[in-house]
Amino acid sequence: MCLKLKKGAIFIADSHYPNHKAKEFLKLLNAINQGLIKTEQLILMGDIFDLLVGNSPYLQKKFTKEIELIEDIAKRVEVIYLEGNHDFNLSSIFKNIKVVKIELQPLIMSYKSKTYAISHGDKFATNISYKLYTKLIRNPLLLKILPDYIAKSKLKQMQSKKICKEIKDFKNIVNNITKSYTSDYIIEGHFHQGIKIGNYTSLPSFACSLGYGVFNGDEVEFLRS
Repeated sequence: MCLKLKKGAIFIADSHYPNHKAKEFLKLLNAINQGLIKTEQLILMGDIFDLLVGNSPYLQKKFTKEIELIEDIAKRVEVIYLEGNHDFNLSSIFKNIKVVKIELQPLIMSYKSKTYAISHGDKFATNISYKLYTKLIRNPLLLKILPDYIAKSKLKQMQSKKICKEIKDFKNIVNNITKSYTSDYIIEGHFHQGIKIGNYTSLPSFACSLGYGVFNGDEVEFLRS
């Protein structure tokens, strides 16, 4: 699958709403929705919510207004949502946006003669136990039988989780990740680093730095809300 990447596209990664920078995140979305921040394309890079699962009535009800806000943006802006490890099985929730499941990532996008591989970031260079865990938690049959109180408890637990830290050996991680790609450029979230290494861009976590990305026609520039 190859889509057109648009100049001025906004990338938001790892906002982990509502447990981190909730007011600032909603302010950014509202600014986009109202046209105060202009863009033709909004790419949500996963872990936008600290927990949002399509099979959970509790989570859908809790985030009704936020879901409606993203849907409102999609009336004027092309919105692409790459599922992460905190938000998945979203196709039943979002009707007017393009949802990209983890198994369909990376999403290959193009601008002029260059290709950009875009992924949440937890598909490659992760150990077997993590891959098994993420596959298990995304299983729709399992999620269907889990009671909502587990989702409520899990969301509360994440309030105290420390998600912002520098990964000291990140360059080695990137070297391993890039072996799985053939595109000209790679753009990922998940790691919360906000750094560029060669043709690889690790987007900043909005929850950690209020940072997001804007595509300038060549690469993604980091801005701060």
